[in-house]
Amino acid sequence: MMELTRKGEYAIRGIVYLAGMPLGKVCLLNDIATSVDVPPTFLAKIFQQFSKIGLVKSFRGTGGGFLLGRAAENITLLEVVEAVEGPIIPNRCVIAPTNCGGSGLCKVHPVWKQLHGEVRSLLGGVTLKELANVE
Repeated sequence: MMELTRKGEYAIRGIVYLAGMPLGKVCLLNDIATSVDVPPTFLAKIFQQFSKIGLVKSFRGTGGGFLLGRAAENITLLEVVEAVEGPIIPNRCVIAPTNCGGSGLCKVHPVWKQLHGEVRSLLGGVTLKELANVE
């Protein structure tokens, strides 16, 4: 079953919240966590990970907090999900067909490839701006 983990769900909630903020507004972690019903310590770890790859920017000290690392229209749901969940694959043969002893004979392999492409396309076509409904 392809299912988003709690970490993935929390990551999406937190970053969509940031996407809904005015451009350049730094948000306190506790405010974000309270607003999206996510434990602050869990969200802190997710945002630290996001900070390392540029999805968010973090600021320490007085006035510190988080904001988006890029414009909301330039961050896709695919990027967010794969940042916390890793590559989205319906079956390992999609990314490593040589690891599957029956990939040359498998009648389902083309279906896995199509599903992989369609899921990536769908998630890659949705931006944080759209999700946050920001004008």
